[in-house]
Amino acid sequence: MPINFNQSSVFNLKPIPVESIRNDVTGLLIEGEGPVMAFQTVRDQLVFTNKRIISIDVQGITGKRKSYGSMPYSKIQYFEIQTPGFVEIFPDSELFIMFTNGFTAKFEFKGSVDIGYLGRIISSYVL
Repeated sequence: MPINFNQSSVFNLKPIPVESIRNDVTGLLIEGEGPVMAFQTVRDQLVFTNKRIISIDVQGITGKRKSYGSMPYSKIQYFEIQTPGFVEIFPDSELFIMFTNGFTAKFEFKGSVDIGYLGRIISSYVL
């Protein structure tokens, strides 16, 4: 399922080093903007910068066609994080975001993700 901000969606995202972000994303960054955290599905990526959230939807069989989505933190109206339970077999975290334009996104993170840190990142730019 592609990552975008115009539907309620759940994505199984795994953390990746910010050095693994697709090279073409750096062309979208403005002066003073840099990646803070990054996640990936099989082919798609989600990048949290110090200014916004960028989604990269890899399309087609070859993966040469890509769709980029950008939503600045200033457009977040509400967000909610859910931490994993104490003895869960699969420790998943979730992030739900509601944007001022009415769009919502629900992200499910697999593996070891500091969801509290992600919440602090968003809070520092929203509040």
